[in-house]
Amino acid sequence: MSSIMLDTCGLIWLVNGGGRLSKDTLEAIQQADLVYVSAASALEIGCKVSLKKLALTMEPCCWYAKALEIHDLVEIPVTGEIALHSSSLPLIHKDPADRIIIATAQLRHLPIVTHDSRFEHYKVLTLR
Repeated sequence: MSSIMLDTCGLIWLVNGGGRLSKDTLEAIQQADLVYVSAASALEIGCKVSLKKLALTMEPCCWYAKALEIHDLVEIPVTGEIALHSSSLPLIHKDPADRIIIATAQLRHLPIVTHDSRFEHYKVLTLR
């Protein structure tokens, strides 16, 4: 069984038809048995909308729920274990949501779909 995790940008790009995702990465997402997103992505999307850094066609809660449903994505909650692991990561990346996503991928042994080159410094497999 193959599994993959999307970071927040990967989620947004997937929902918007692929965005900056490579053809190979889109294929990997389509062929994966399970595609995960962290609950931290919901927080990040909501914050980006509030700060006017992201425009959506509907309220963030509806957009997120619809994205999970339409793309058959599985949300991973932020547990205490994930939160504590994220706080122990080196401070190469300072964004708390991204640190949670990285910690989740490390603990679950998942590759991450991301365009953020800083993720590679955390010994996680990244797909672009």
